[in-house]
Formats: sequence, structure tokens, C-alpha cells
Amino acid sequence: MVKEINLSRRRFLGGAALTMGAVGFGMITSPKAQAGVRGELASIVGGTTWLNSPPLTAAQLDGKVVLVDFWTYSCINWRRQLPYVRAWAEKYKDHGLVVIGVHAPEFSFEKSVDNVRWAAKDMRIDYPIVLDNDHAIWRAFSNEYWPALYFVDAKGRIRHHVFGEGQYEQSEAVIQRMLAEAGNSGIPGGLVSVDARGAEAAADWAELGSGENYVGYERTENFASRGGIKDDKAHIYAFTDRLSRNQWALSGNWTVGREAIVLNERNGRIAYRFHARDLHLVMGPAASGTIIRFRVLIDGQAPHAAHGVDVDDQGNGTVTEVRMYQLLRQATPIVDRQFEIEFLDPGVAAYSFTFG
Repeated sequence: MVKEINLSRRRFLGGAALTMGAVGFGMITSPKAQAGVRGELASIVGGTTWLNSPPLTAAQLDGKVVLVDFWTYSCINWRRQLPYVRAWAEKYKDHGLVVIGVHAPEFSFEKSVDNVRWAAKDMRIDYPIVLDNDHAIWRAFSNEYWPALYFVDAKGRIRHHVFGEGQYEQSEAVIQRMLAEAGNSGIPGGLVSVDARGAEAAADWAELGSGENYVGYERTENFASRGGIKDDKAHIYAFTDRLSRNQWALSGNWTVGREAIVLNERNGRIAYRFHARDLHLVMGPAASGTIIRFRVLIDGQAPHAAHGVDVDDQGNGTVTEVRMYQLLRQATPIVDRQFEIEFLDPGVAAYSFTFG
């Protein structure tokens, strides 16, 4: 699922990546230029806040092959792409490749430098990161998607790009070709092999019958609690008798805001009817530093072997940081299931459901 921003819409394209180029390897140039860094790379050099590196300069990028990775840390599609980008950065760092992660936030909590710094450490990202909180770099690239990869040759020209997951073999071949064109020697051959686990494992596209859904009122779909959503005010919600696939509902005292829902009293619940191997929920404490306990059920029972990495086999877990939590990972066969999460403490803020 490739995400499109305007900032109120997304486009869902399943597991297929979009690429641009002549036979997958063309050239896109721009008239912009800055101190030897041509085109869109000038906007990156102008970035203000950097992690894992001092601000990169035009001189440092001149003559380098650059892979620009647009990401936002709660995005499941980017998480599944990350093992490959991380592996390419390590494999080719001494052979002329510079990987730059442009963190362009979707949710307000992703604008926090501390949150992005924590996420980068937790996800073992060592390559340079520039924060793009106002989406200036995003606009300079005319980008519309998370994740998006732009492949820039040693002369500063965008030669290839990929929107969304997939195309990993083709992407690595592009990197190798551009490094060779730049005159680098000893370029490692072959393709990286990744051991993607947890939320980084590839989706089960064949069985994916549920798409991402926000829970804030601005962009949510298929809300089924009786009486509908009451915008921006505390309200006691109740489950409906039965949910159809991809419907969701609330029970308990919640405030549904534009971007997120916040639980006002303990024992609030969310139910979701879904069809997928994996279920994730982007959530965190509404007040920093608090810990919120929760319990997950699937079809009314503890998940046992179907638990995700962020819960135990009885469905117990805690919300400590604002991020994406993997709550379920099922074995085949995949059928429609009813997910339910109960928060034993108040104060959780939930943003979106994603599946895999």
C-alpha cells in the first residue's frame, strides 16, 4: 500500500511498486542547482535538522551516488522496505553510495525530534536522516508517497525511482550500475539477503483483504458504533451487535478528534472486523511518560500463537511510546476475524489500523 499525501488522502496500490524511467532506468533532471549539487538534492543540503550525521554539504555529495528515502516512522509500508535500504546502506557505504532518509511526518507526533531519534535507534538506522517537518524537501521532489526511493547519480541527476514496496532486485541493480558509472571499483556483486522479522516481514498480499484505516474523524471509514462519531467531545460509545468486514467500533468513554481518538476512562475498547495475517495499531500515551496496559482478543479469545510481537500469547501488552504496535500475526488459513483491544488504563491515543 503506497501512501499519497495532500495531506488528507492516501492512495492504496497493494504490493505493486510504481517505477519511473526508460525501461526502468531513465533520467529525470531539474533546472535547479546549488553549489555543485544539482536538482532536487539542493533541497536536502538546505535541510536544518539532521540525525546520525552533521548536515551534509554539497561538497560531500558531489560525485556520490545518493539514495533518497522518504519515510515516516509509523508507516507499515516503509517498515517492510527498511531491511533492504538498511542492507544497501551497509553494503555499499564504502563504495560511493550515500543513503539519506528524509523523514516527512504524517502525524503530528512524528514531528518530534526525540520521537524520530528514538525510532531510528530502535529500528537500527545508522545512515544520515534529515527531518522534513514542513515537507519542503517533499515538495522539492514533487513527491506524493510513503515510502518513496529516488536514485541519484554522481552528477546529481535522478535516474530512477520506486514508489511503494517491492522492486528490490531491480533497485539494487540500479545502485550497482550507477556506482560503476561513477568509476567506483570493487563494487560488491550479488544481491542482499535480508532476514526480515516482526513488523518488517513482507505482507501476505494474497490474503490481504483489509486496507489501512484511520480512526480520527477527518479520514476514518466504516465506523459502526451506534449514533456515529461525536466530533471533538467526550462521549460514551457502545458496540453494535455485529460488524461486517472492515467495520470498526468503540465502547466506553472516548473523545474522537481530527487525527486521533483518546480514551477518557479505563476499560475502553475498540473492535475491528478484518481479513489479514497481521494487524497493527498506531498508538501511544496521550501524556508523555505514562504507561497504559491493554489486552487483545481475537474472536473473543486470547490470541495464543496468533499474537504479534508487542503482546504475549495471552494478549497482554503495554503502550509506552507513540508508534506502530504489531498486535496480531496469524498462521494460515486466513479468514475474517474480529479483533478487540481493551485498555485497562485511560489516556491512550490511537491513530490508525494497518494490516499485512
